[in-house]
Amino acid sequence: MTSNSRIAIDVGGTFTDVVELSSASGELRFDKVPTTPSAPTAGVMDAFGVTDSELPDVTMFTHGTTLGLNALLTRTGARAAVIGTLGFRDVYLLGRTDRRTNYDITYRPRPALLERYDTFEVPERSLFDGSVHQPLDVEAARVVASTVAERGYDSVAVAFLHSYVNPAHELRMREILAELAPNVAVTLSHELSREYREYERTSTAVLDAYVKPIVRRYLETLEGELAAGGFSGRFLMTRSGGGAMTARSAREQPVSLILSGPAGGVIGAAAFSELIGEQNLITIDMGGTSLDASLIVGGKPVLHQGAEFEQLPINTPSLFIHTIGAGGGSIAWLDGAGALQVGPQSAGADPGPASYGRGGTIPTFTDAALAIGYLGTATPLGGRLTLDDKLAIAALEPLATEVGLSALALARGIVRISTTKIMGAVRSITVEIGRDPKDFALLSFGGGGGLVAVDVAHELGIPTVIVPPGQGAFSAFGMLMADVQHDFSRTTVFPLAALNAERLADSYDPMTAQAREQLGTEGFAEDEQVLTRSVDVRYAGQEHTVTVLVPEGIADVATAVEAAFAELHERQYGHTMEDPIEVTTMRLRATGIVDKPSLPKMASRGSGAPEPDGVRSVYLSVDEPTASYRLYTRESLLAGDRIAGPAVISEHTATTVIHAADRLTVGEHGEMIITVGNEWKA
Repeated sequence: MTSNSRIAIDVGGTFTDVVELSSASGELRFDKVPTTPSAPTAGVMDAFGVTDSELPDVTMFTHGTTLGLNALLTRTGARAAVIGTLGFRDVYLLGRTDRRTNYDITYRPRPALLERYDTFEVPERSLFDGSVHQPLDVEAARVVASTVAERGYDSVAVAFLHSYVNPAHELRMREILAELAPNVAVTLSHELSREYREYERTSTAVLDAYVKPIVRRYLETLEGELAAGGFSGRFLMTRSGGGAMTARSAREQPVSLILSGPAGGVIGAAAFSELIGEQNLITIDMGGTSLDASLIVGGKPVLHQGAEFEQLPINTPSLFIHTIGAGGGSIAWLDGAGALQVGPQSAGADPGPASYGRGGTIPTFTDAALAIGYLGTATPLGGRLTLDDKLAIAALEPLATEVGLSALALARGIVRISTTKIMGAVRSITVEIGRDPKDFALLSFGGGGGLVAVDVAHELGIPTVIVPPGQGAFSAFGMLMADVQHDFSRTTVFPLAALNAERLADSYDPMTAQAREQLGTEGFAEDEQVLTRSVDVRYAGQEHTVTVLVPEGIADVATAVEAAFAELHERQYGHTMEDPIEVTTMRLRATGIVDKPSLPKMASRGSGAPEPDGVRSVYLSVDEPTASYRLYTRESLLAGDRIAGPAVISEHTATTVIHAADRLTVGEHGEMIITVGNEWKA
């Protein structure tokens, strides 16, 4: 039994990953259990069941979940309403003009999360400076609240005009809703975003309201089960912006959890980049249902101040993560033209791929990878699930017959299509924003990442692939690295030349007090708090801004910000101008620092080379149906070991494939560093 441990659990579409850190020894343990879609908390509690620690001995539990994300993807969230200012009822449904409708004949807007029937308006009006133009009509507000209750809504978003400056009317509306619709969850737009842009702020509030009842029930149930088991430590949730938040805060602002699961891997990647001295990384995290691609630049994750999910704006800081439906459970199918497609539909955890032996009969990526020899039947997934190659072939054969291929040729096609989709995801975060993939190393993790990483790198000319230890549960490892973060902002437009000490104090002092109070209530002493100030800056007349750090201890802040702005604007947009510069938004990030785990250095072999465990035939093509790949067990490798491709390296939570001309070296922390050759083509 391990005392005083920290545990991180990442719930994915197929598997729930768990990482356990012993505070005494620093030892890390990685494991997996099946996800339980019908009872989400059951999979989490099952994950605790495979750890060495009892719940009373766990001092910190960090959790990532795709519950809110999946509700949005499948449109199975709460029945939500939105209340706006009289005359602005349709802000949410109108949105903004999308120029893609002018040139993209395949573009189809995603349906909104609610209908016009679900939108309401109340007479009230605040102006841009916070002054009240029209007081809140309390009687009209009471009528709307009563209607919301009568129609049986689960939640409601309140988004009044200019409430980011003066939130008094939104606060009063919540009081009225609490009185007349006490069972309806309420989201106030100003509590999520104190920034201008009415549509974006309203969209953020609606997204929050849409997932709030689901996430709140889940967290309340999980907290109850943890407490019943004796857990009394700190319970954190990873958030889309790259940090963590307490479970209590997450219940009130679940929109911050939409990219909760994928964020863990990016946090871990940033920490790992520092550990191994590789500052620029492309990350791919391939799980059971989806693949998430992101960037680490200069050792830091790339952030969006305002993200977008399926054309729906989220006006809160988020990591730059591109998600596609390409996971181990992605289903192979034929479209209307008879062309082979893979995903985005997934077999999930129940029944899962056919090779799981749980009743699935439709071919998936996992079945294809098993059929061609990337995966084997000798090493159970997560130490528990043994794959059945006969079931995989049986699932592939009907589709293979339909397209006139052998089952193995179809399986190779499924893997190639998945690889092509992943290449597209990588290009979207590099080439399409002016970055060259060749300037990065590819950090691959997730249960399926190691199967495709070298193939993707071959095609994109990426010279190096790095596979971290515990790759199958690396997102959960990253969650152990997450500090608690809160983001505060205030829109206030003024000339940059007016940015002086007095203006800084007026803007930041209230946010600083709020931030320190928030972190203090969450158990962080003042020496565990880090406050970072930044400003959004633009040329006068522009729409888009650049976020610039506010330097500390400099008298002429405006000049320093102007110089930093010019450098960043040149880097992002390729030019600078002589136009006047203005500030639009003041930002404060408040961080509560948690202790970070460190990966121990691995012992070296001293002399000799690792011996393969055997040989496996891998189907590469019709012309090369039985290529011999040496087999290795990752747990038996030591620092400095070298492996020449072709080879398959299996481990407890994942598998890595390298090809002819690829060379693998084990780093001092157990990472596998693969130098990608050029001879093999998928």
